[in-house]
Amino acid sequence: MAWTLIPLLLLLAWTASMGSARARTDLLNVCMDAKHHKAKPGPEDKLHDQCTPWKEKACCSASTSQELHKDISLLYNFTWDHCGKMEPACRRHFIQDNCLYECSPNLGPWIREVNQSWRRERFLHVPLCKEDCQRWWEDCRTSYTCKANWHRGWDWTSGINKCPAKTTCRTFEAYFPTPAALCEGLWSDSYQASNYSRGSGRCIQMWFDPAQGNPNEEVARFYALAMSAGAVPQGAEPLLLSLALMLLLWLLS
Repeated sequence: MAWTLIPLLLLLAWTASMGSARARTDLLNVCMDAKHHKAKPGPEDKLHDQCTPWKEKACCSASTSQELHKDISLLYNFTWDHCGKMEPACRRHFIQDNCLYECSPNLGPWIREVNQSWRRERFLHVPLCKEDCQRWWEDCRTSYTCKANWHRGWDWTSGINKCPAKTTCRTFEAYFPTPAALCEGLWSDSYQASNYSRGSGRCIQMWFDPAQGNPNEEVARFYALAMSAGAVPQGAEPLLLSLALMLLLWLLS
């Protein structure tokens, strides 16, 4: 009889351990633990230009939002003009991408721990609305770059990012033949090209009208609920694990 219960007990122990292994339990209204993020989201009345949609509840400061609009930001010493001047229509998308990264408090379901010198967390596989991804690609396809992954592999000897040796400046379309290749490959799968449309409540919008509210709040709630639907209640994992082990020892004694 005791041996027939062992699979059930092992499943209970595994469930408890998986619950305790979650990196974070706060999935809504949170800021990443990264280089320039605030500890908690809050109002920022003086956010600059394209970052203003997040002024009611922001993870970025006003000074950070200003730096995000510069050609070479002091935040990361990163330039988009590594293959000549980026076209203004393309540049707008990269500014918006940075504003979303630095300012949004609605990325909790996709935050993951990382072991990097400049940040302890990043987001991964954020479902980016298909129109935002498509428009980003269309507006950038004729601008130039020398790399398909901008997270790593740059020449930093001058203090700012430059194309590494033996790379060639080509159009974005040459390095990113599809919208998904751009949105997913650019920042090492930070985004996932979603099949959902803007307003569906199932994908994150890079662009939105704050006068109509922040649609990403609903999206974050949906995915947070889906993630926690089968989760062990917070604080119960050690108790469940202990009970499973005690019962197993009792049955085997």
